[in-house]
Amino acid sequence: MGMKYIDAKMLQKAFLAGAKGLEAKKDWINELNVFPVPDGDTGTNMTMTIMSAAKEVAAIENPTMESLAKAISSGSLRGARGNSGVILSQLFRGFTKEIASADQVTVTILANSFVRATETAYKAVMKPKEGTILTVARGMAEKAAELVTETEDILEFCSQVVEQGDYVLSQTPEMLPVLKQAGVVDSGGQGLMQVVKGAFNFLSGKEVDLTVETAVRVEPVVSMEGSTLKEADIKFGYCTEFIVNLEKPYNEKTEQEFKGYLESIGDSLVVVSDDDIVKVHVHTNDPGLAIQRALTLGSLSRMKIDNMREEHQERLIKESEKLAAQQKAEGKKSEPRKAYGFISVSAGEGLDEIFSGIGADYLIQGGQTMNPSTEDMLNAIDRVNADTIYILPNNKNIILAAEQARSLVEDKKVIVIPSKTIPQGITAIINFAPDLSPEENEAIMTEEMSRVKTGQITYAVRNTTIDDIEIKEGDIMALGDHGILAVGEEIEATALKSLEAMVEEESELITIYYGKDVNEEDATALKEKTEEQFLNCEVELHCGSQPIYYYLISVE
Repeated sequence: MGMKYIDAKMLQKAFLAGAKGLEAKKDWINELNVFPVPDGDTGTNMTMTIMSAAKEVAAIENPTMESLAKAISSGSLRGARGNSGVILSQLFRGFTKEIASADQVTVTILANSFVRATETAYKAVMKPKEGTILTVARGMAEKAAELVTETEDILEFCSQVVEQGDYVLSQTPEMLPVLKQAGVVDSGGQGLMQVVKGAFNFLSGKEVDLTVETAVRVEPVVSMEGSTLKEADIKFGYCTEFIVNLEKPYNEKTEQEFKGYLESIGDSLVVVSDDDIVKVHVHTNDPGLAIQRALTLGSLSRMKIDNMREEHQERLIKESEKLAAQQKAEGKKSEPRKAYGFISVSAGEGLDEIFSGIGADYLIQGGQTMNPSTEDMLNAIDRVNADTIYILPNNKNIILAAEQARSLVEDKKVIVIPSKTIPQGITAIINFAPDLSPEENEAIMTEEMSRVKTGQITYAVRNTTIDDIEIKEGDIMALGDHGILAVGEEIEATALKSLEAMVEEESELITIYYGKDVNEEDATALKEKTEEQFLNCEVELHCGSQPIYYYLISVE
């Protein structure tokens, strides 16, 4: 019989199914990132982007195509994170423009939506690169346009479009050698396919989970205005989580006995069983008792124990600092508007101090481990009371979100300085000249930061080969502006090796920012060895306190 059209209620559920399809594979998509760094985030960024829209879509009780189009487009646009998330939001933007005025979606409208989605996304990227999510989207759009004259059955249409998408995705390593060398397909393209397949599964009649809710995390609720929750109110102090790999029979009786025991020693209990594993979450004052009982059922993995009383204190401190910053920003909003202001993405207390010290008005916490969203950018722009605002993304994966935010602001002039690293951002803001025009400053800041070379020292999370360099899990890597600078087994030796690749005859200044996992003594030792090895360069050392990266090193 087939399916001739999709109504608004069906489209609502199909979109939610697509969102859940992506969310279910988030971690796997993260692992597809070419560079084996501990912060691969394509899956996370795309999931947070679509979930921002899914929450709005799920809240519509009596959906129409127009209300769905607005929720999908606006929700994903403002929630977009990272390049992959921004491109996904642009795909949705183009898609929804086609369906907004329709009563029902037919094959023709669906095909036009695929084509317009791809056109919109390509226009949003200044230099589109093939072998990416864009290529996969275009492959499906071309197939969709071809099928318009061949079938009116939406299920048959979708089946062939999905098949084509999978094929194009499989070819991405042939388009981008770096993918082939790493032995992976494009992570953004894979994320897009999870969305499309999730929606198709629903339309095909498969049973899928359509619930959309914020992640449940049991933790003390802290209010800075007379909070009733105190440390003494935390009855059970340790949040204990683990997975039991079952080695003994586990039936309903065993499960009830296990749950009963855990309830006797704690609260906030969640026990979920699936085939041969049992996932446990419990708050208790003696994690050892929970662990010992679980060991009678099998071996344990992914064990995690957090002291909630310590977390409570840390959260109070962070909330008070955040409140103070908000109050300061609100105070500045009431002051007369100034000519210019700066927004910088930062990561780490030391880097925060540096950016504040050189003139940043507002700091957005982010970077590799968490790309801020378009919404975060818009909130920051709102808090900086200036005619012209310069945004320093300081990460290539944040630039698109900053540019997307700029396009949504009408009452201020927003200039995105395309800084790809923290050192570039610092150099850009230092070279700002108050007496010059915004356009002149944009040109100077962009030119000066282009003279900065950056090396980022971190560790590998898996085995791979990049640029013919064999990398093993646990190796120390130095990532440069255009690829791998060095790989080794020791942090200091790898850092020095990366400097050998960056320093040239005309280089004058080397700046080292050490992260939160490096002590001052080791950082000072690296500075001294750098001075000994590179006699013609001045060497500066700063505490950056950044996560993930042992050192950020710049050469100018």
